[in-house]
Amino acid sequence: MTSLPPRAGRRCHHALNPMHSTVYFSPDLETEFAALGIEDAKAAYFAARAAAMGAVGPGTVTATFYNFNHELVARHLPAVWDIASPEAALGARLRAVDSTLRRLLGEQAVASKELAEAADLALRATEACTRHARPLYAAHADLPVPEEPHLAYWHAATLLREHRGDAHLAALLHAELDPLEALVSHTATGKGMAPRWILATRGWRRTDWEAAEDRLRERGLLDAGGELTEAGVRLREEVEEHTDRADHAPYAHLGAESVERLTELARGFLKTALAAGAFPGESTGKS
Repeated sequence: MTSLPPRAGRRCHHALNPMHSTVYFSPDLETEFAALGIEDAKAAYFAARAAAMGAVGPGTVTATFYNFNHELVARHLPAVWDIASPEAALGARLRAVDSTLRRLLGEQAVASKELAEAADLALRATEACTRHARPLYAAHADLPVPEEPHLAYWHAATLLREHRGDAHLAALLHAELDPLEALVSHTATGKGMAPRWILATRGWRRTDWEAAEDRLRERGLLDAGGELTEAGVRLREEVEEHTDRADHAPYAHLGAESVERLTELARGFLKTALAAGAFPGESTGKS
């Protein structure tokens, strides 16, 4: 494997991952799932992201998604599969990806040689991904690669996102951060989602959030004002470094020059998507 500059894989992931995530914030996803008879946005999200694993129950989703309240998941699964099959959900998701990327990037970008190049690079990186102990990645790796370059790019970004994400959960467990402690400490870095958004979408109560803050304070990871202490900053960086090590192979396989090129292309597409309103503004921040 080729040696890479420090954090090169992480930087590439940070450029690719938001393009994977756009569909879950897209009105197109709600439209496609409403056509299947799934009108609840949370049910649509669980079905869209979990469908690659089949008609799974709430336990599997709580385990693999990690930061959702199990009670919320169980409210929608397995009942959602009585409305639409996993195969129907996957079809609806891909149609939503198509319309979302065309809307956010524009037809010219969708048909560009740069997007085709990015898809080729990202797919090449996935050649070194591994299935063991990575359930969400492994399930998605069994799906066919779409033919159209913009869909292939999203598919590859999804594989790389879930490959790193599965490894990240192992790092969180190693750091002894439960689901809400992981969310609270990530938000405290200034890079996570806003608490109000988390509470509205993950099924937790404000009292749950406050109890997680108390637990982090007891460990010396959070101060009285809700900011990370030096120990907290170190722990969060250790989590990322642990994740980097477990997610090194795809980017090492691609090589330093190609990783840099993929990062450059992905950042360009992401900038365009953000300018087109890919994510709601209230989803980020510490408030």
